[in-house]
Amino acid sequence: MSLHNRVKNRLSIVTGSQKRDTRGRIRELLWTDFVQSMPFWLPPTAMLVIFVYGSVLWNMIISLTDFQGISRPEYRVSNFDLDMYVQMLSDPSFHSAARNTVVFMIAFTAICLVIGLLLALLLDRQVKFGSVFRTIYLLPFSLSYVVTGVLWLWMFNFEVGVINTLLRIIGLGVFAQHWLSNPNLKLLSVILALVWQYSGYAMVIYLATLRTIPRAHYEAAKVDGASLYTMYRKVIIPQLSSAVVSISVVLMLFTLKAFSWLYVVFGRNPGPAADILGTMMYREAFAATNWAYGAAIGTVLFGITITMLAPYLYWQYKRGEL
Repeated sequence: MSLHNRVKNRLSIVTGSQKRDTRGRIRELLWTDFVQSMPFWLPPTAMLVIFVYGSVLWNMIISLTDFQGISRPEYRVSNFDLDMYVQMLSDPSFHSAARNTVVFMIAFTAICLVIGLLLALLLDRQVKFGSVFRTIYLLPFSLSYVVTGVLWLWMFNFEVGVINTLLRIIGLGVFAQHWLSNPNLKLLSVILALVWQYSGYAMVIYLATLRTIPRAHYEAAKVDGASLYTMYRKVIIPQLSSAVVSISVVLMLFTLKAFSWLYVVFGRNPGPAADILGTMMYREAFAATNWAYGAAIGTVLFGITITMLAPYLYWQYKRGEL
């Protein structure tokens, strides 16, 4: 056999071996758990990327145009500008809605944290009927904004509402108020109603964290002569810091979703006293057909969400909990 034929045969053997190895690797890849599970995770992941993150991106692009909801927006880069964001800086309605959003977020979160902590500490003492109370108090958390909105719309009614009726029964009728029409009380009424709905969530998270604290910590504090107040203030409550952060982030995100409650109670325009960015976004986009301005407000809301969520996720990652 000539040298040329020997080289040719050897090359064919190597090539065939390489093809078999390639087919073997492909076959192994096709039988991996990752590939086998693709029919289950790929469609929902694709839908999430297209309809959620794609919608966010599209919203950001619209905010750079002057789209009014009638003609098709022009997506040429040369037409993009920041006019809608400049308009925000000089819009008194946006300033009022942003201020209400911040006040709402801080006050609602702080009150829920305090009430949830007090109730969790009480239930941690193994009080009688504690499990029944926990279940009943957590029940509003499972209700939708629509249900609780209608409920509180009736409770805040000036003539026949439960709150004003009770005030009149106990002789404090002078304190009966138009809770949902008085500009000085409107935002406070919203905060109190949603505290009733969501403070149970804070209570349960606190309680779950308290139950993970070793009983030895309680016993050590008692041995050192610490009173009940001192034990909780110096030993137990400091160990709830991670729960406080987690609860705060979730509660603040809930405030950004309060549009449904406000829409049920006040309609699309709750007035300057209770207007938040969510209701203003809806009103600008769908009532005033100023889609570009509404999209810009939505982009600001998305930025607020990321600003709150990103540091929390990074903190969780550094703690090794992600």
